Amino acid sequence: MQLRRSAVNVASHIAEAHGRLNDAEMRKGLGAARASINELQTQAELAGSLGFLNVASTEEILDLATRVAKLTNGLLGVLEADETPSEPSQPANLPRA
Repeated sequence: MQLRRSAVNVASHIAEAHGRLNDAEMRKGLGAARASINELQTQAELAGSLGFLNVASTEEILDLATRVAKLTNGLLGVLEADETPSEPSQPANLPRA
């Protein structure tokens, strides 16, 4: 049951982040989604090692979680890249025209 709850939390945090009106809040929601993905991966590994999930199911859950984590990290990277100030078009020590 907890495994399902974690999976739902991942989707819910991503949906909530998408609805945010600014990048900082969106990053916060995506960070929460990433934490839920980590929780899901841990629970899947434990369930598999304790015999509650078969090997194929465990591997499928971990593969899907990894794919979602990569997509989430990619989106976070884009948001962080937008946050960094752009470089000046000319070196600061040259006189302006």
